[in-house]
Amino acid sequence: MPTADPNPPSAPSGPTESEAVLLVAHGSRNPAAAMDHEELCRRVTEAAGVAVRPAYLELSDPSVPDAVATAVGDGATRVRLVPLFLHTGNHVQRDLPALADAARAAHPGVDVVLDEHVGADPGLVTLVAARLTPGAPAT
Repeated sequence: MPTADPNPPSAPSGPTESEAVLLVAHGSRNPAAAMDHEELCRRVTEAAGVAVRPAYLELSDPSVPDAVATAVGDGATRVRLVPLFLHTGNHVQRDLPALADAARAAHPGVDVVLDEHVGADPGLVTLVAARLTPGAPAT
């Protein structure tokens, strides 16, 4: 009598959604800023266990439209834009929503999600307060 395979192949589950996360920084003419941002993306990838790609609003490459197009070309069906901005200024209120809308128009069928800017996270207060705590290391 044949025995059952202890590791049967899993049943096909159909297409799986592939998500790309773009950490969107302002951009700078100083190349060191882009290197810092790329390093931050690598460190966040390690910490979160989710691949995080760099993108820039202006002055640096890849631009948000280029980074979205690359992610879609790599098979992403969902692209999350995570704005690395502290305050609600023109970039957060106007420019980033316009770029998200343009990405949706350029890539129909791709779910483009614009997260709230990082500065809106209540954890930011804790981070800043911790740096001001007496005895905290100066960095």
